[in-house]
Amino acid sequence: MNVLEAIPSVDTTSGGPIEWVKQFAANAIGRGHNVEIVSMDPPDSPAIRSCPLKVHACGPSKLLPYSYSPRFVPWLRQNAARYDIVVVNGIWAFHSFGTWLGLRKFTTPYVVFTHGMLDPWFKHQYPVKHLKKCLYWPWSEYRVLRDASAVLFTSEEEKLLARESFSFYRCNEVTVGNGTSVMEGDRETQIRAFLEHYPVLAGKRLALFMGRIHPKKGCDLLIRAFAKTLAPLENWHLVLAGPDAAGWKKELLSQSYSLSVSDRITWTGMLSGNEKWGALMAAEMFLLPSHQENFGLVVSEALACRTPTLISNKVNIWREIVEDGAGIVAEDDFEGTCALMRRWIELTSSERLLMRERARACFEKRFEIGKVSASLLECFSGICAKHRARCASETTTMAAA
Repeated sequence: MNVLEAIPSVDTTSGGPIEWVKQFAANAIGRGHNVEIVSMDPPDSPAIRSCPLKVHACGPSKLLPYSYSPRFVPWLRQNAARYDIVVVNGIWAFHSFGTWLGLRKFTTPYVVFTHGMLDPWFKHQYPVKHLKKCLYWPWSEYRVLRDASAVLFTSEEEKLLARESFSFYRCNEVTVGNGTSVMEGDRETQIRAFLEHYPVLAGKRLALFMGRIHPKKGCDLLIRAFAKTLAPLENWHLVLAGPDAAGWKKELLSQSYSLSVSDRITWTGMLSGNEKWGALMAAEMFLLPSHQENFGLVVSEALACRTPTLISNKVNIWREIVEDGAGIVAEDDFEGTCALMRRWIELTSSERLLMRERARACFEKRFEIGKVSASLLECFSGICAKHRARCASETTTMAAA
């Protein structure tokens, strides 16, 4: 199959689903398929040069963050016949409505990965933005989802929550899962690469957060809970790894100073390669008290590293984590975050070791990219076959008329 992934940007520093796209593509290409990207990036973007996939850049875009580009629809109409299926990654940007516009009179089917963007948390947290979305929902995203061959969800929780955000919601819902690849390289080498860069952490018990430094992620809860539960204990250290996406770090630093834990917290910025995997493997636990998280790719990466995940029940795969005994789950508030840390330190050493093994088993069972990609490719193949059969039937009917 020739698969086209439509996405606002391939820039990994801005977050979004690009990391999932790259991992799926690598696996699909290894199975003999072809995957390309169309984005709203400008052609001279450094992110395009560093992307391992072929990128058709239709930018620069306008009307940020909507990312409108007048080049996108004409390009799609000219090239749609080259692809068996188009995958729309995310909504609320022009690439989704533009795909609907571009493919309305063409036979190429498209599917939509919402990537958690229909979660009702956004409605309650940002009511003004939600009101704006309500104004263009009926003539844009509603149509995009309604006419898609399938709307894809990474968990049953995400699918159920999506129904709560807007009226006139109608689509073909399909749950396909999500995942990541197994880390490559030597474990000790990767841990050493991380600790050599941050020698102050050597010999410490590490509680790790990895992701965007953003209010949605609950980083403030982590600092407060750490100050109350782990900081009074000897040898614990909190690592906050990720880009300061919302300019929030200054406020969080002030919070850490006021709680007298600034010297027990290390800010690494965004990690990659051996340092990223080394951080995940050196950590005793991975923490994510997020207020909303569709899947959390880094959660599956932590599981792959045998690192138990201590998450809130707003991370949509929390049921799977509980069922497999791969971590601990609590509410996304201060008391809940304290409970995550407290329950971990109350475990015996044998119970912690067992949870580490269960973390890896959970990953292999549910989130290994090979299994997820095979299932998704099978889904795409079925959609393409049904679409071809329908088009052939319509052609036959028209000819008979």
